[in-house]
Amino acid sequence: MLALIIDDEIQIRRLLRLALESRGYEVREAEAGQLGLQETAFHRPDVILLDLGLPDMDGTQVLERLREWSEVPVLILSVRDQEQVKVRAFELGADDYVTKPFSTAELLARLQAIQRRSTSAQESPVLDCGSLRIDLSSHQVTLSGHELKLTPTEYALASQLATHAGRIVTQKQLLKAVWGPSADTHAHSLRVYVNLLRKKLQADPAAPRIQNEPGIGYRMSAVDGGSAPLHS
Repeated sequence: MLALIIDDEIQIRRLLRLALESRGYEVREAEAGQLGLQETAFHRPDVILLDLGLPDMDGTQVLERLREWSEVPVLILSVRDQEQVKVRAFELGADDYVTKPFSTAELLARLQAIQRRSTSAQESPVLDCGSLRIDLSSHQVTLSGHELKLTPTEYALASQLATHAGRIVTQKQLLKAVWGPSADTHAHSLRVYVNLLRKKLQADPAAPRIQNEPGIGYRMSAVDGGSAPLHS
């Protein structure tokens, strides 16, 4: 398993290298954005840890260029804690966002979670998250084995959240996925349908929970808060 660290702080790279190698990762480093893109193209890492404050270009530019040709999982590491920065990173395709300073244990747990999601997402059109199961091919939804009746809008919303279970889906991404070209006129509808879907899921204590990330979007997570979705 190859991890690429793109960060201009040598102390951070050393810390991350030690933590990653202790978990069996092979590690490569890049101290600038352009070099990080080259490393990605040449060595095809399994995961990237990306800082936003790079000397030659902003990390969001690196992410934007990267997403033109690669779906490699990307974990953002940054001192920037502003809401709009996080929203922009998620909209550009970041898989998770950790603010510096960070706990090494939490960082490794999040890293493993996004890798599990990335690997399993390619395996099957059936999504399992807690007791919720969504068959994307038949549009059948069950909760603890019993059919869950959803409206077309609720189904579209549930599918989007379950597909990205464990990670934040921004309001803009949900609006575009569920309502399409007229997305901008449905911001209030999004809140309404999230609440309707929550009520239907709350009937089962083993169902996943839809968490509000204020100003950013929503996250579907299993009851214990740590389980990644399984694709059967």
